[in-house]
Amino acid sequence: MLVGHATDPEGLTGCTAVLFERPAVVGVDVRGSSPGTRETDRLAPTASVRHTHALLLTGGSAFGLAAAEGVVRFLEERGVGLDVGFARIPLVSAAVLFDLAVGSPAARPGPGMGYEAAAAASADPPAQGNAGAGTGATVGKVLGPERAMKGGVGSASVRLEGGLVVGALVAVNAFGDVRDPHTGRIIAGPRLEDDSPGDTVELLQRAASRLSWENTTLGVVATNARLSKAQAAKVAQLAHHGLVRTIHPVHSTVDGDLVFAASVGGEVDAATDVVGAWAARVVAESVLRAVREAKGVPGIPSASDP
Repeated sequence: MLVGHATDPEGLTGCTAVLFERPAVVGVDVRGSSPGTRETDRLAPTASVRHTHALLLTGGSAFGLAAAEGVVRFLEERGVGLDVGFARIPLVSAAVLFDLAVGSPAARPGPGMGYEAAAAASADPPAQGNAGAGTGATVGKVLGPERAMKGGVGSASVRLEGGLVVGALVAVNAFGDVRDPHTGRIIAGPRLEDDSPGDTVELLQRAASRLSWENTTLGVVATNARLSKAQAAKVAQLAHHGLVRTIHPVHSTVDGDLVFAASVGGEVDAATDVVGAWAARVVAESVLRAVREAKGVPGIPSASDP
């Protein structure tokens, strides 16, 4: 699996492309109520096309879906795609998060930025924090975006005995706050009068009338386990537990939370529940790294700020 970011540090938006060196079996599970997606129905277990060539996580809300065309163009130029005899069609699924309220609302990932992210994709560890789809991400918006803290993109992986590898990449732009599941401490969330991060759940009732759609956490889980589309969808479902452990609340009416799960290579036999359990763990770690690696931008501090 290759990962590449395209980042606009001035407009504060970006996108992250995930390319598969061999076509991958991909499943998806959408839990948030406000998703923005492209070609996710094709990932259903009942859909006839089995493989996927790339995934895209992007800022820009619905505008950002245009960036997927750049990934398609990059792959087509290299002869990557479903062979239909007279053309090769790159199959690229995408999901968006809402970052238009941060930086410039006119700055949105388009085909050029999608192409840039695909061209930058490599096997090197991806940048974390303010990069790619995490560039304009924020968390803890129950008191309004002006009291939010910086989110970002994070990644983590594990290699187990027997050769099983499970990794995750998560762009954290949550309505809720982010907590360390081991200590319960709020790492990033709505800033109170003293600028300390507050408890979104405790603040929710008094702020319910001002909830907004400036949210969504997106994730990709990848494994070398051999999975069918139905099994990949189950792994994506189980991986959401990593979001449940770290984001409070999660999967709200104003989040479009989504996780893709990809079987890459299919080299290892492993039980679906084993892959899913570890997927939840690396997703949780990716969320924590996303907010800890993020840097503050004007008006939006981060957990790493002094």
